[in-house]
Amino acid sequence: MASVGLQVGWCSAKASEYACKNWHYSKTMPCFKINCFGVWYDGSFVGSIIYGNGGGSVTNGEQYGLRRSYDMVELCRVALTKHTFQTSQAIAYSIRLLKKKNPNLKLLVSFADTDQGHHGGIYQAGGWIYTGSTQSEQGAIINGKKVHSRTLVSNYGTAKTSQLKKIDPNFHYLPKSMKHRYLMPLTKQMKKRIVQLSKPYPKRVSSDTSDTPAFHAEKAGATPSDALQKGGD
Repeated sequence: MASVGLQVGWCSAKASEYACKNWHYSKTMPCFKINCFGVWYDGSFVGSIIYGNGGGSVTNGEQYGLRRSYDMVELCRVALTKHTFQTSQAIAYSIRLLKKKNPNLKLLVSFADTDQGHHGGIYQAGGWIYTGSTQSEQGAIINGKKVHSRTLVSNYGTAKTSQLKKIDPNFHYLPKSMKHRYLMPLTKQMKKRIVQLSKPYPKRVSSDTSDTPAFHAEKAGATPSDALQKGGD
């Protein structure tokens, strides 16, 4: 990646995992089928944008007249280190590439977690349509770490409190938070349908200026060499 400026391209799952674990508040990689994009600035790897099928009813497009997990996917991670470019611009570049590879896609969905002080500024800047809030899926604390309920099943084989307390006596579930839901229609027909659901954008309620803060101020590009390579994962 020798050229100067912002670049977005397909990358390996390993590169995306590095970005998630170092630069995303969840510190986790999605466990469902995903499309991984790398983000480079002035030749340095600065993060990843990930789309996936989501979980539960997240990508159930039936409510929008779409087929489940076929016409609709979720923007599930925007994991970037500190940067000066507009996050919404990097997302826009990734959407173009996603549409090129998946021409049948008609709708994207993403969420801003109010529990993290997010209001969806990066989606507002990108012209996404706000359709209200929804309750988040439940998280928990086990062995001193915050994890998603789906992570409990994949890592421990159960989500039952009684079983998990055998692993960690201090295990407990966290209260559910609210998430702001944003939609990005990819066709004119879908836009006509979705715009009718539009609601006024929520305002920022914290001092954060980004929905993807860098929790680890590592130097951009300070990743294993193979993680910097574009790939087809």
